[in-house]
Amino acid sequence: MKARNTYLLFIILLSIIFSQEIYSQKTSKVKLIKSDELLMDDNFGKNIQRLIGNVIMLHDSTYFYCDSAWLNRKENNFRAFSRVHINVSDTLDIYSDSLNYDGKTKIADLFGNVKLVDNRATLTTDHLTYNRRTRIAWYKTGGRIVSDTNVLTSRIGYYYTGTKELYFRDTVVLTNPDYVMKSDTLKYNTVSKTAWFFGPSTIVGEEDSIYCEDGWYNTDFDVSRLKLNVFVQHNEQILWGDTVFYRRFPGFGQAENNVTLHDTIQNVYVKGNFAEYDRELHYAYVTDSALAILPDKNDSLFIHADTMWMLTDSAGKADVMLAYYKVKLYRKSLQGMCDSLVYAFPDSTIIMYNDPVMWSEENQLTSDSIKIVIANNQIDTMVLYNSCFIISQDDTASYNQIKGRTMTGYFKNNEMVKIRVNGNAETLYYLREENKSLIGIQKAISNRMIIYLDSNRIKGFTYIDKPDGAIYPPLELSGEDLLLRDFLWIEGKRPLRKEDVFFW
Repeated sequence: MKARNTYLLFIILLSIIFSQEIYSQKTSKVKLIKSDELLMDDNFGKNIQRLIGNVIMLHDSTYFYCDSAWLNRKENNFRAFSRVHINVSDTLDIYSDSLNYDGKTKIADLFGNVKLVDNRATLTTDHLTYNRRTRIAWYKTGGRIVSDTNVLTSRIGYYYTGTKELYFRDTVVLTNPDYVMKSDTLKYNTVSKTAWFFGPSTIVGEEDSIYCEDGWYNTDFDVSRLKLNVFVQHNEQILWGDTVFYRRFPGFGQAENNVTLHDTIQNVYVKGNFAEYDRELHYAYVTDSALAILPDKNDSLFIHADTMWMLTDSAGKADVMLAYYKVKLYRKSLQGMCDSLVYAFPDSTIIMYNDPVMWSEENQLTSDSIKIVIANNQIDTMVLYNSCFIISQDDTASYNQIKGRTMTGYFKNNEMVKIRVNGNAETLYYLREENKSLIGIQKAISNRMIIYLDSNRIKGFTYIDKPDGAIYPPLELSGEDLLLRDFLWIEGKRPLRKEDVFFW
């Protein structure tokens, strides 16, 4: 709205300036060059000369042609009828059915089948006003302009024939073989073939759809810089941002501030303050407060990293999402952090690398890497590889601990219900009565084991393959005996809300 008001103020100021120039410059007389007949008839007016047949008149350097005219030499104006032609210059001609011309103001009013033709564009309308002094033509009852392959229509239009710029208002439509552009207010330069938008505007092609409220678009190179509530859609990918630079071919875009990338097939949103998209190279990335959202009506997943990459397949569908560095993720039922993360969409798999940590209710899970498999938008299994460790706090000073070479956690309704440990399984677990009184501390080792959980709390163990262990009285173990090797408790880094993923 602000841009549109600025444009209207600009037009008003021009009108004032040009009107002042009209009365400050010397007025020349309209000259009759040729006419087959010249009649004086008081019925048409005391000072009127009727010109009939092959009429040619000259005012300054501009020639006027018509079949007949009424010339008022005293008032220095005339009316022209039938096959009217104004030859403004070598590159500008105007045609119409009739014409009113004022030699004092140098303003021509043309009516009926009006056509303005120059070396850059052709304008057609039913009523056109042309100011020879300012070289501006305008219409207010609807018009159409053709420039190369671009066709522009609007209810109100101004054509600055000197600078080759056009201003359009009200129901503006620019039609190109590749797309249709619509706007409330638009400026177009026929030399640079660039359109500027002022107000809500859309550009719709076979595979692309664009919305913005300010910006410009070069129709020759298919390059645009869009601002204010920008929306760009290409097939299944949608991009929002405050400012977007976009090249339709080969499909390259950059967006700044309040950026959102949305893959509608995978239903993944990636947000940030800077994004780059390249359709030909099959990638998009978002940085500066990057956040990926995998929506779910009950438990959406939020992932933050310094940079989020989206890689697409040859058909343009999201294939892999990469996140690095300082990754944190939050889901009501599961939280985590790592150095980098890979999300493979075809098999709905998340792999976390470099010191990954996962939290499931009271359990902290760590390993060299973690793989999470999602089915039907819910966690199905979670696999921990090498140096696996599960810790849960028994009270403020004691911890239940499980170690192993690899672990596989099984989920139901996004809650972990069972864990399989394979290789070098170790446990240290505080056994308590139902009233929470401590029975003893169980330490055991086994090659393999199964852990059972209820509401994400450990409820029992099954040791498989050469188990060995004992239950110790509460006071018999202390210090290092209460912590398994490589114990690390990092609950303080756990994201407790989705907003916490931004804090490392």
